[in-house]
Amino acid sequence: MKRWFDLLLGLCAVVVLALPILLVAILVRLTSPGPVLYWSDRIGRGNRIFRMPKFRSMRTGTPAVASHLLADPNAYLTPIGSFLRRSSLDELPQLWSILVGDMSFVGPRPALFNQDDLVALRTAQGVHELVPGLTGWAQVNGRDDLPIFEKVRLDAEYMQKESFWFDMRILRMTFVKVLRREGVSH
Repeated sequence: MKRWFDLLLGLCAVVVLALPILLVAILVRLTSPGPVLYWSDRIGRGNRIFRMPKFRSMRTGTPAVASHLLADPNAYLTPIGSFLRRSSLDELPQLWSILVGDMSFVGPRPALFNQDDLVALRTAQGVHELVPGLTGWAQVNGRDDLPIFEKVRLDAEYMQKESFWFDMRILRMTFVKVLRREGVSH
C-alpha cells in the first residue's frame, strides 16, 4: 500500500509542482555555472547505493561530504543555494527517486555513500531495511540539528511505529516545519 501511495502522491506532486520545478531549474542555471541537478550517491534500502537528484545549491567542485562537515558551508553555496536549502526547494527533484522506487515520501533520510558511521549504526538497528524517505521522523524532530546517535534512535522509533497514519502525521509535520523553515542549519 505504501508504494501505491508514493506513486499516486508522487504523480500528483509532479503535476502540481511542474511550474515551480521548472522555475527553480531556470534560476539555478542562470545564477551559477554547472549543471542544474546534483546527483548524489546515497545509501538506500539494504545498504544499496542509488543516485539521488537535488537542485544544485552548492558550487561545482564542493567536496562530497555532509555539508555540516565543511569548514565553512556558506562559502560553497551558490547565490540562491541558501534560499533553496531553507525552503527545501532543492529537494523537489527527489520526486524522481520516489517515482522509480529508490525512495518513499516518508522514511529515514538516505545517508551519503561515505557516512560510514551513520550507515553502521542504522544497520545495527535494522533501519537499513527501510526504504529511505524524502522526510522522516528524525527530520521533523530536529533535522540538521540532531547528532547521529539521535537520528538513528528516531529512525529506529519510526521503524517500530511505521504505519499509514504515522506517515500522514510526519508529512503534516514536515509541511509545517518547511513553512516555518525549522531545523535547517544553512
